Amino acid sequence: MSDLLSTFDIDDPELPEAIDKVALQSGGYPYDEKLDSKRYKRELEALNRQLVLLQADMAATGRRIVVIFEGRDAAGKGGTIRRYLRHLNPRYNYIAALPKPNSREETQWYFQRYVQWLPAGGEQVLFDRSWYNRAGVEPVMGFATPAETDLFLEEAPEFEKRLTRDGIEIFKIWLSIGREMQLKRFHARRHDPLKQWKLSPVDLAALAKWHDYSAARDEMLRRTDTEHAPWTIVLANDKRRARLNAIRSVLTRLAYEGKDLAEIGEIDTKIVMSGPEFLEWNTLQ
Repeated sequence: MSDLLSTFDIDDPELPEAIDKVALQSGGYPYDEKLDSKRYKRELEALNRQLVLLQADMAATGRRIVVIFEGRDAAGKGGTIRRYLRHLNPRYNYIAALPKPNSREETQWYFQRYVQWLPAGGEQVLFDRSWYNRAGVEPVMGFATPAETDLFLEEAPEFEKRLTRDGIEIFKIWLSIGREMQLKRFHARRHDPLKQWKLSPVDLAALAKWHDYSAARDEMLRRTDTEHAPWTIVLANDKRRARLNAIRSVLTRLAYEGKDLAEIGEIDTKIVMSGPEFLEWNTLQ
């Protein structure tokens, strides 16, 4: 991996062939082609119809839903969230993407600033990163001490248990990409004037910390995958397949008026796993 990174220059307009050629199948991704565009659009439209039915059920029953999207930088969290929300009422279905805490928030209970974003009756909140920053970017980049991270990993399951006891339905999705795919996407952002804002100094510094992020992710999955709030891992080198299966993973687990399993479609078990399944699979890669 160090040799790979030594040949990568993000400022060079030309992406090295050694990276581009293997990006799609990096990290053990099982497909060598992206999903056909027409099929993708057809299946996404069907899923959007089901999401609209879920929205109607939420309005009628007052149910509350939280969907957490986590993953490395450039894993496709934002794009998946946008496709999820595309045809939903933004008054009741919205994104929570919090900036870094300010000086006041830094003195609060860690979960406090996230609580105000939790849904009321009939609402659905999609977190584009969440309280799980404390398990990933913060310890890896030195923004949290080992003791703070360990405390978080103890408290997160308890916090989520309180939410589910109160009736909030929680879905936690980790979008997983390979190293070469991340480099390819970073490179594309660097050379696209419309996407350069997506790259931050922290993103670039994180390139050399791939293994640290992997270790932090695995520890997070081991300690926070619970019966009341399990993790779903989606291999996301192909954004189309990832978006479809992330949405399916939510709809499949919910009961609502008008639910149509044929329209939802089957989850692709080649790229969708539980937390424990992913940890076992990852040891074989």
